[in-house]
Amino acid sequence: MHELALHVEQNLRRYGLSRLSRVLLAVSGGVDSTVLLDVLTALAPVLGWSLGVAHVEHGLRGKAGVADARRVRALSRRLNWPIYETSVNVAAAARRDGISIEMAARSARHEFLARTAREKGFPAVALAHHADDQVELFFLRLLRGSGVEGLAGMKWSSPSPVDRSVLLIRPLLDLPKSALLAYARERRLPFSEDATNAVPDFLRNRVRNELLPLLRRRYQPGLDQCILRTMEIAAADADYLASQARSWLASRKRGAAAGIAADFDALPLALQRECLRAQLLDLGHSGDFDLVERLRTGPGRRWEISPGTVVLRDPGGSVRIESVESSPEFLSEELLVDLERQPASADFGGLRFQWRFASGRSRAKPRRRAGSEVFDAGLVGTRIKLRHWRPGDRFWPIGGPGNAKLQDLLTNEKVPAAQRRRLVLACTASGEIFWVQGLRISERFKLTDRTRKQLHWRWTPA
Repeated sequence: MHELALHVEQNLRRYGLSRLSRVLLAVSGGVDSTVLLDVLTALAPVLGWSLGVAHVEHGLRGKAGVADARRVRALSRRLNWPIYETSVNVAAAARRDGISIEMAARSARHEFLARTAREKGFPAVALAHHADDQVELFFLRLLRGSGVEGLAGMKWSSPSPVDRSVLLIRPLLDLPKSALLAYARERRLPFSEDATNAVPDFLRNRVRNELLPLLRRRYQPGLDQCILRTMEIAAADADYLASQARSWLASRKRGAAAGIAADFDALPLALQRECLRAQLLDLGHSGDFDLVERLRTGPGRRWEISPGTVVLRDPGGSVRIESVESSPEFLSEELLVDLERQPASADFGGLRFQWRFASGRSRAKPRRRAGSEVFDAGLVGTRIKLRHWRPGDRFWPIGGPGNAKLQDLLTNEKVPAAQRRRLVLACTASGEIFWVQGLRISERFKLTDRTRKQLHWRWTPA
């Protein structure tokens, strides 16, 4: 058996994954998932595994994506493993939900994998994440401001984000992509290169193709080993902190039953944060840093996390969610605007909007003026909609790591709940938000070297 396959077998046994009996493999057609399929096929008789193959065609790469689906189908049939396929219009889903292409693709993929695993009786799904993915993820999360648990990266196994009854496993997690490429070439495995990996629009691609090569070349040739070691240390620290938080929370319950008050404020700062984060996650809500800090520093204060729902913590450190009297209704009024019409103005939501187009591409950074912004007109289009904030709206502020809930952004800006509902926002014809009153412009619609036409946007009180 090949040395790489033996290494994977050791990983599976070391992390208690060899006891599985049925595993569904997510295969894209790239080198990493192709190697995973080949290696686990070789190990299946040794481990007593029965495999299945799952493939999602995202509708983003045209003929190349169709060819990948055909290749995966042929490969799974040659290996005599059942294959489960689907195709998704990811671009349309991203526009519909107001999220990035990456987030839409990830969501569609996990939904399909979890549903297929559950329906076909596979308790686990094998993913082809490798060591290079871990290094990229470290920097993505570092740029996002993640804590120690986020910087620890992916685990060898974890519950599916869609269905916690489905286990995700990552048998290649400590192997660099170079080792997978060498294996594939030695075994003459057919695989494809995803052309979208070179598109600089995606932050992960810029980290992979620009930031990491610069750091390796100019600062640390052994960058990958250093980062992986840092992630291993962070993972151990995060696990210890989580176990301490769970122990304290359990002891607090026992103390409460005996009439003993918990001294939350005496806990170390890191443990306070982890105790609050753990409780938020148990309650089904994101334990993001800003919310944790509000709860930590403001005992008894109520923080709105969704319309009609607030979260608070008592002096003893217990977090609870409460329903409150419904906030004012969301405003349903909206206005369709043709940007090519004359006069180039419109009134909506107590504001008067004026706009003009500028031809060509300006290399000078536009000067920021109060009550005005400049957008890439080609991306905005000629027909837009003015409306107010609605539940589920998402927005990607310029310089931010990606799409986020507009509610969370407004909360971070400390905009009162009632005032949020009166704010005006502007959407493209497909529904994507490019401007929100009081926030930075959208990352997706900023001026770039590819801009050929500018939209100058101005607003004043009506």
